[in-house]
Formats: sequence, structure tokens, C-alpha cells
Amino acid sequence: MDKFKPDTEESGSSIESRSVTDDELIIDEENDEIIGVMLQRSLVFIFVLAVVGVLAYVFVIRETEQEVAITQTERKEVQTRNLGEGEGGDVAPIPNITFTDVTALSGLQFDHENGARGEKLLPETMGGGCAFLDYDNDGDQDILLINSEPWGDVDPDMPGATSKLYQNDGRGRYTDVSEQTGLNIQMYGMGCAVADYDNDGDVDIFISALGANRLLRNDNGVFVDQTEMSGLSGNTGSWSTSCAWFDMENDGDLDLFVCSYITWSKEIDVSQGFSLVGVGRAYGPPTSFGGSFSQLYENKGDGTFEDISQQAGIQVTNKDQKGVAVGKSLGVIPVDVNLDGLLDLVVSNDTVRNFMFINQGDQTFEETGVLAGIAFDPNGNARGAMGIDAANFRNDECLGIGIGNFANEMSALYVCEGATLSFVDEAISTGFGPQTRSDLTFGMFFFDFDLDGRLDIFGANGHLEEEINKVQESQFYEQAPQLFWNAGFDYDTEFIRMDESNLGEEFFLPLVGRGATYADIDGDGDLDVLITTSGRKPRLLRNDQGLGNAWLRVALRGTVDNRQGIGATVTLRHGEAVQRRLMMPSKSYLSQTEVVLTFGLGKGADSVEIEVLWPNGQTQLVTSSELNQQIVVEQSTP
Repeated sequence: MDKFKPDTEESGSSIESRSVTDDELIIDEENDEIIGVMLQRSLVFIFVLAVVGVLAYVFVIRETEQEVAITQTERKEVQTRNLGEGEGGDVAPIPNITFTDVTALSGLQFDHENGARGEKLLPETMGGGCAFLDYDNDGDQDILLINSEPWGDVDPDMPGATSKLYQNDGRGRYTDVSEQTGLNIQMYGMGCAVADYDNDGDVDIFISALGANRLLRNDNGVFVDQTEMSGLSGNTGSWSTSCAWFDMENDGDLDLFVCSYITWSKEIDVSQGFSLVGVGRAYGPPTSFGGSFSQLYENKGDGTFEDISQQAGIQVTNKDQKGVAVGKSLGVIPVDVNLDGLLDLVVSNDTVRNFMFINQGDQTFEETGVLAGIAFDPNGNARGAMGIDAANFRNDECLGIGIGNFANEMSALYVCEGATLSFVDEAISTGFGPQTRSDLTFGMFFFDFDLDGRLDIFGANGHLEEEINKVQESQFYEQAPQLFWNAGFDYDTEFIRMDESNLGEEFFLPLVGRGATYADIDGDGDLDVLITTSGRKPRLLRNDQGLGNAWLRVALRGTVDNRQGIGATVTLRHGEAVQRRLMMPSKSYLSQTEVVLTFGLGKGADSVEIEVLWPNGQTQLVTSSELNQQIVVEQSTP
């Protein structure tokens, strides 16, 4: 306390008894006047600051409340107000349709077996893929569901978990034909790719797996294992995921790209002792495992394939560790990025940078993901990328690439910026990204669910940890799917997240979503959705829209080679409207769509012109005056 004691030793008197002169009094009066003026000015300044502060506070609170309101009501305000006037001055109409869960009604009786028995091994979390295909050439879409199996030795006397093939009766009712067609195969299956690789007129099936992959040739509706003689089994110790048939050199024979995930074994997984506080043993993150090299197989045209992965340039290595793989690949989409007539490959990687392989035309590829702008998020960070698709969603030559990412990482929407090899993530500016941040998205694709002529975006969601909610209150194991309606580039909000009032409650029932695909299962022209799960039943959602929009479905038939026209670009014109689609069924996550292109035409169209750019460079024009039907465009003789 001494440091606060008055200093009286030098003056000889206390502060209180010290005398004051007239000069000091004048100076004090002047000082008081100055202090008074300064005090007034200070009060004015403080008052101005207070007013500014209050106004700023009110503004921030108002803006925050508006943002919260939009978030909490799933953008209902945006959906109900005028979204801005487009070129025609119209208000964007929000479609109201119903997706009906017809899984049980359709006859799909399938349970995915992931082998989970408490050991928490990472492959158990990844689910299985699915495909729509016409295996019997009767014109409707059958269903293939990929299954895994329990770990260890399987009791041969017990019915095992197998993949399943379901035959469509043309009305969306399905019959299990797995046994008679040879599809009741036991393996730790992951994904699938379906195409006529031998050009004999029927579709064949490739199944990726943890372990050896399988190639099944379709012989008049019965599938025969051709894995050994074809050379497509891969490394028996590898973990293959998404896969795609495509013609890399436009020679008419379909080649095969197979994604490889991580370097994994049960011993490596168990030894690391992954755990969650308060839960116990947990699934390990991919960052705890090494990368793995994907494979590219050249079709030799005689039923055999050659692994050209290394010389083709698709095996990316770590610059600091020679020979160490970078990729942890889960999704692939073949697409002509630079419009040179050759199919390139865009690959989504989990926790490492995404790849863009540009086709050089000589069976080699140049990796340009970083330069193209699709490798990382806008902050330069790698994300947990899963499902992927690419499309001209604005109905121009500008390509969009959508990628589903991990929880708390919004999904990506990379859009070309002028030059065809320069992309910018427009997920935020389009309204798409912020609404996906909390979800863990696996399957993803573009499709026109309301047939208005604009491609919308679907996402299948679900977490990895069944007990994630115990450690993260905002996260849930089962998550609802998402559907974003494309309102058009001319409006304030380009993509709007649909809710129960638009699509019905059954669409939004939570599930552990993984693979996802679409097709017209009942011949009514609109697109229905199939979602697979991890360790549970799939979900088949029938599109029951009744908006009265016109449509046209286009299938392609090549002359001799590439009979389904995979890789062809189809451009449809009606009036001033133009739509461009690539015939590429391999997309999403572990899955494949039907090999038919559905064009929504909205209202007012009476005839359309179709231009087909075949993979060999041939252009063909077709005019159709009859809409609301499926047509087959057969390649003309050059």
C-alpha cells in the first residue's frame, strides 16, 4: 500500500494544507476550461461511436438472424419469394412432386452384408454399389446390387451373402434371377461397371472388390466368369472401388479404369487401435493408411486386357517418397474435359488431392488436377471426396464437376472458367455447397428429375460411425438424401435444396446411404432413384411427378463396335433451347446409371432436333416430331 501514500516529506506539509497562489489559480481556471472543452468533445465523440456501434450491432444481428432463418427453414424464404427475373421475366417455379418408396412393393429383397461384427474394420463402412442395366435386351431396366461377405471362413452349408440380379417386368416389378443367371457370387464386392466389352450385343459385368475383381461375360442371359483369361482380376491384395468402361483411343473397344482406395490389411487396421472417447474401438481414418495405385486396362479386342497403368501415367507418386502412391481413389468419371474428342478421367480421392487425367491420344494421360483447379477446396485443402459426376448443367459448353465430400466439408461444384482446363469451385455462389456441409455424401449425380430441361443434383448421405452422435451432437449415422433443384443460371439462387413440402416425406427418411443411381423403371418417362446402404436394405424411390412436362429418351446403337455408344455426345435442340449430354453411365459412387439419356423438355416443345457426335468423330442428325417416347438412334454408315 506504500506506493499509494502521499509524498509529504519534501514540502513539509500535507497536500490538504498546501497554499495556492493567484497565478496558480488562473492556470487552474484555464486548465478547467480546456478540460471542459475536451470533455465535451470526448462526450460527443463517445456518443457518435455509440450510435455507430448500435447501428452496426443492429445490422449484424439483423443479417445474422436472416441467415439463421434461411438455414433453419431450409431456404423456404428463397423458395417462396421471387428468385429474380430471368430473360423472360418469369418467376422461378418450385416443382412439387412425390417420390414414393417402392422397395418392398417392387420385390427387392436384399440385405447388404458388410461383415461388421464389432471389430470395426474400415471396409465395413464403405457399402456396396448398384447398377441399372438391360441384361436380357427386353428394353427395360433391371437392377444389380453388389454385396460383400462376413470376414473369415464362410460355412459352406449356410446360405451366404451374394450379389443379386433382379429382372424388371417392364412396370417396375422385380424378380430375383441371381441363381439362374450366375450372379449369386460370394466375394467382398464393392462397385460395378456394365457394358458390352466384347461387342456381341449384350452387356457384361465387372465387379470390383476387396481382393480379386471379377469379369462376368453375358452369354444369352447367363453370366460366365472370364476373370482369369481376361487378366482383370487385379492384385488379390488390393482394394478396388469405383470403375468405368470407356474407349480411351476411340478404336471401338471399351477399356477399363479401376479405382484403388488404400493399402489395407486387417493386421494393419487392428494394430493401430483406433478409438472414440466414451465409445471404444472406432473405424480408422484413411489418413492412417498408405495410398494405392489405380489400374487402367487396354481392351485387346480378343477378350483379353493389358494392364498399361504405369506407362499410361495414371499412377501418381509422392514427390518426396519415390514410388509411393498418392491416390486414395473412390470415384471416377470419364468425360471430354478439353473438347478434343478424347475421353479424359476425373478421379475423386479421399483426404488427398483429386486427379484430372488429360488424354493425350496415345494411350497416355497427363495429370493436371492442381493446374485445373479441381485438386483442392478453395483454401487449398484436400477433402474426403467420394462420389463424382460431370455434366453441362447450364446447357452450354461449360462443364461442371460435382463431388460429394465428408461431413463438415461442403460438397464441391467445380465449374470451368472460360478456358476448358480452368475450374473454380462455385458450390457457395450457386447455393449448393452450404446446404451440404453437415452431411457425409457418398453417391452423387446430375439428373433432370422434374423434366424441365435443367439438370438437378442428387446426393446420398450417411456417416461411417454408428455411434457418431455420442461424440458429435450435430452428426447422425443415418442421414436423409438431398435433392437440389436447378432454378436456372438467370436467377439469384441457382440450386435450391428441396424439402418435404416439395418431394414428400418418404424421400427424406434417413438411411446409411452409399451407392446411388437412376433410371426410368416403369416406362413413364421420368427418372427413379435407387440408393444402396452399408449393412442394411437398399431404397428404391419411384418418381411420381405429374407436372405435364414433355420429354424424350434417347438410346444409341453403334454399328459394330461400342454398341451402346458410350462416350458419344448427344445435343438436343428445340427452339432456342440447347441441351448437351454425354453417354457415360459410370458415375456417382460404386454405381452405374441406365445407358439411356433422358431429356426434359418442359412445356411448349412440339419437335426436336438431335445431333449425335459418335466416338469415332462421325456426326449424325435426327429430327423427332413425336415426344414423350424413347427412341433408338442407330449409327448410320459413314
